[in-house]
Amino acid sequence: MSKQEDKFAKRRLRTSYITSLTSITLMLFIIGFFGLLILHANAIKKQVKENIEMTVYMQKNVKEAEIFRLKKSLDASDGIKSTKYISADEAAAEYQKELGEDFVNYLDGENPMHASIEVHLTEDYANVDSLEYFAGKIKKYDIVEDVVFHKDYVKAINDNIAKISVFLLVLGGLLLLISIVLISNTIRLSIYAHRFLIRTMKLIGATKGFIRGPFVRKSILQGVFAALLAIGLLVALLFKLSQDYNGLIDLKNLDIYLMVFGGVIVLGIIITWLSTFFAVNKYLNINMDKLYLM
Repeated sequence: MSKQEDKFAKRRLRTSYITSLTSITLMLFIIGFFGLLILHANAIKKQVKENIEMTVYMQKNVKEAEIFRLKKSLDASDGIKSTKYISADEAAAEYQKELGEDFVNYLDGENPMHASIEVHLTEDYANVDSLEYFAGKIKKYDIVEDVVFHKDYVKAINDNIAKISVFLLVLGGLLLLISIVLISNTIRLSIYAHRFLIRTMKLIGATKGFIRGPFVRKSILQGVFAALLAIGLLVALLFKLSQDYNGLIDLKNLDIYLMVFGGVIVLGIIITWLSTFFAVNKYLNINMDKLYLM
């Protein structure tokens, strides 16, 4: 009978460990997934803002050498990410492609299009104030006829990005809090099964540190193992998304993924360590009468 009870106890402990490990793994996976979502949202935000375009139209009959001098000066300016020169002929060809007919023939062969420079600012400068500043500065050049950008469009992009960023941060904070609570409850239930062992060790004179040590070490190892399992699931998900949505997921951005994976491991260690520490302390300090009522 004692052997059967021993087998039953071991099986129950093994089941409890697997259940605890699975719960922690799933929570860390969710945290890691949301971390990837936030980092990719930042990358998408940067891409969107740096695609905001300001077009510098040149005066008619300006020599290309002068235009390229201006382009070189813009490329060297702080806040400007890139510039692209578009000749009058290239602009006419593009417009002709959109219309589907050669409009220059209707104008006796005279090209009405102006040469231009497309300017893209860096993320930090992609706002209305910076665009207006650069536009005013560029308009001072004699070879420049006009500088155009869509003010309302830029303002709408920045407003929406700010709202989305706040929403993601709040949601991420709530998700992290919920995950910590769930992992803590999972570990607390696991420690609960050993409450009498903890009490017995205390009664025979073991110090709190000595009693707490094995539980904390085991819990940290469980946190690391759960984090590695969660990372494995995240890697599998990333490969799947990279195949199904080509261009959305760039597996070459190792810095982003290593940052998230490292964060998952650190969180796995910290949450399991602190949860175990306080759970064991609870049973170290609890009254004997209450121990049996729990």
